[in-house]
Amino acid sequence: MNDEKDFMPGHKSIDRIRTVTASTFDRLVLKGEGPIVVEFMSYGCAHCGVIEPDLQQVAEMVKSTEKIFRVNIALDRELADAYEIQGTPTLIMFLNGAVVGREEGPSPEVSNILAVVSQPYVS
Repeated sequence: MNDEKDFMPGHKSIDRIRTVTASTFDRLVLKGEGPIVVEFMSYGCAHCGVIEPDLQQVAEMVKSTEKIFRVNIALDRELADAYEIQGTPTLIMFLNGAVVGREEGPSPEVSNILAVVSQPYVS
């Protein structure tokens, strides 16, 4: 969405990841086509800051605001509870509305999920 955000104190970056809420989640994620990654996060979360550059890089690579989304669990507990989010960051991979992968915390597997969403999708 190209907004300047202060993800870490003193560090501003261009935000290419769209925030979804309970009112937009169904339309944008569950009814979205192809692979979609949703980051369940909270501002001030150190681990969220660790994976933020990777998420932004993939968002820039795929040039789509419809592939990577975020949910701020502090503001949207309904979605966090629905997907049993225990900690942040949690990445959930969707394919045509179905959950096909999940990773919690910054780990090597996060890069694998991000690699999937950056590939062209053929229905």
